[in-house]
Amino acid sequence: MPPLLRFALSAALLFPLPPQAAELVVLVDTATEMPMARFERYRLVDGMHRDIGLALAAHMGRTARFMALPRKRVVAALAEGQADVLCGYVPEWLPGPFRWSTPFMPIIEVLVSSRDARRPGSVAELSGQPIGTVLGWSHPELEIILGKDFVREDGPTSEANLRKLAAGRVQHAVTGKSFLDYHQRRGDMVLNIHPPLVVKSWVGQCAISPRSAIGTEALNRALAAMTRDGTMAAVLARYR
Repeated sequence: MPPLLRFALSAALLFPLPPQAAELVVLVDTATEMPMARFERYRLVDGMHRDIGLALAAHMGRTARFMALPRKRVVAALAEGQADVLCGYVPEWLPGPFRWSTPFMPIIEVLVSSRDARRPGSVAELSGQPIGTVLGWSHPELEIILGKDFVREDGPTSEANLRKLAAGRVQHAVTGKSFLDYHQRRGDMVLNIHPPLVVKSWVGQCAISPRSAIGTEALNRALAAMTRDGTMAAVLARYR
């Protein structure tokens, strides 16, 4: 039996749901890519967000329901109470009247450079040079370091940016380390790159809607239980 299925079944046995269990509505940005999320016709079908949402709901004695919305709508939807939680963010990325869980999800942003270019020793060395970025996504660290000399080369997705880098259309791109590692391990894109340069590391949290009945302490207890029983480690390991 696959490890992920085994821990899901264990959670179901340890935390049996009462009849007509309350829902945990988990909001997911449709621009999110694997290993975080995969959508089919706007329905979340795979990825770390799905696994964490299912496990979190089980540990809270609830059933998970996923709401997939475009990035421009997630803040308003969460603030209005259309969903209970949005996970994998930090407060500086998501301004609003939200409560926040304890940190639990490692997030590392890296700068990837083609071997056709000299590997930068620091982000500051890319002043004035185009950097592949995702349209609509902010990069506060790069903005602080490079200021007006931060030259964005926006693409629709991180995958599109890395394919542009592979094709020589851009020499530098910023992306998530988990995304880069996932695709390199799968071998579905050939990248001739230098070792990535870490821009910044965070530990992601869940933002809780101010209109949700979900309590911060209850959510934190569930996250702590997921760490103790190995659920969180199993989810992270699946996508390494």
